[in-house]
Amino acid sequence: MALLAQIMQSSFAKPRPTLRILPVRTRVHMGGTRQLNLQSFILTPNELSTALTKNVPTKISTAPRVIPLCAAWFLPNDPQGRTGQRVFEEKRIPTARFFDLDAVKDHDSPYPHMLPSAETFAKAMQDIGIRKDDDVVVYDTQELGIFSAPRVAWTLKVFGHPGVHLLNNFRLWVEHGYPTESGKYEAVVEEPSRYPTPTLDAARVIAFSEMKEIASDHGKEGSEGVQVLDARSKGRWAGTDPEPRPGLPSGHIPGSISVPVSELLDPDTGALLPGEELRRLFESKGVDSERPIISSCGTGVTAAVVDAALGEAGFGQSEARRLYDGSWT
Repeated sequence: MALLAQIMQSSFAKPRPTLRILPVRTRVHMGGTRQLNLQSFILTPNELSTALTKNVPTKISTAPRVIPLCAAWFLPNDPQGRTGQRVFEEKRIPTARFFDLDAVKDHDSPYPHMLPSAETFAKAMQDIGIRKDDDVVVYDTQELGIFSAPRVAWTLKVFGHPGVHLLNNFRLWVEHGYPTESGKYEAVVEEPSRYPTPTLDAARVIAFSEMKEIASDHGKEGSEGVQVLDARSKGRWAGTDPEPRPGLPSGHIPGSISVPVSELLDPDTGALLPGEELRRLFESKGVDSERPIISSCGTGVTAAVVDAALGEAGFGQSEARRLYDGSWT
């Protein structure tokens, strides 16, 4: 009895850990109900590997699939002359498709990466065989870590794709020994999809005219409402380092806050930092979670890294965050 009393006293003295139950996404399709174990926007390599193992696609199945989507992209002044398609063909996650940022854009715009039309987006998704009910996990290159994948994930969200996730990250996927494959880009897609033409969610994007007005009003009374976060390096923001595109001056939008992408990532792995660390970083820079936030960068690519970091940090309301598509260019 004395021993039993000691055990009971010990049990009550130590509080039991609280279990946090995460939602599991459930999809219904012609073949029945299917559970997809993708519980958040940011996924670890283990979470993606588990999801791929549990959701092996077949040629006759119409069930939603988990599709890795490579968003590899390099700056035009890359010293090694690398391209996204080349590194995709050299090493990728098995069954992955490739989203070409330099091809899926507004080709009528003089700026590098303006959002494509809804028709162009739908055609790109059809060509790479992605269906509207697929869960898409976007990932970057092993070389750069988190860089361009958030932009592609953001693009999918802007066009209303329901299942969008970001792998954190491909470098860790490789280092942890998860499988990879290689091969030509054309051999990946077995057949095109029937992806419907979507509707752009314009509330996620800020237009040049409004951005110009915000910049012009900086410093005036009553202009403290909107915050602009710049993802470029501190030197480019300060105007002391050149821009990667010839003829483009460096500097920054008046009133913008420098939030270099490098500060949001682990220096060894290139992975996005944990949410709590990101929150402290934003707070240290004076970013107010109660005010609207606009993310900007050079051409609209790494601005999406800032937006993803804000989401991971739970910093501010998602509906109060927008991305400046044209950015500094």
